[in-house]
Amino acid sequence: MFKIKSVFSWVTALSNYYYKKYIMEKLWSPWRSQYIGTFKESEKKEEESCFFCEAIKSGIESIETLIVHKGKSCIVIMNKFPYNSGHLLIAPIKHTGSLVELSTDELNEIMSLQVTSASILQTLYKPHGFNIGANIGRAAGAGVPGHLHYHILPRWNGDTNFMPIIAETKVLSQSLDEAFELISSEFGKILK
Repeated sequence: MFKIKSVFSWVTALSNYYYKKYIMEKLWSPWRSQYIGTFKESEKKEEESCFFCEAIKSGIESIETLIVHKGKSCIVIMNKFPYNSGHLLIAPIKHTGSLVELSTDELNEIMSLQVTSASILQTLYKPHGFNIGANIGRAAGAGVPGHLHYHILPRWNGDTNFMPIIAETKVLSQSLDEAFELISSEFGKILK
């Protein structure tokens, strides 16, 4: 079936064979672009209300806003519906869903706050790892596509279980109030 000259050529030949044999054919449907275009109007309506902007307008770090730190151009806010205790979001104060619309200072502050947040969460919660990232745009899974934000999510070995699958319930070991007090206190010690 294959003429093998090296391990690399064998892997290449095998992957080409399986690619041709098992990969789906493409079905072009240009009429779908009209359907996809209808999402633009609904996205505009959703952008009118933004919980990041509402929290920022209040100007305070509090349990009501869930802001644990307000910097020069970015905030760190707790996720109201956390995946795990300590789930933080870092967002620019500027309302934008695009990385390219941020200044170098804003981008630097986002990165700096990611490092600071991870350090604080490491101190407080002793996680085994972190998920850190952004979903940019609705198609990428952004819950608030109009306001760019990064997730800082502490993770532990074995932190997934059957509860979300069987009972559609996530078990959190700490209340938002308690987490807010701990996290905002640490930010206060480090950045003020």
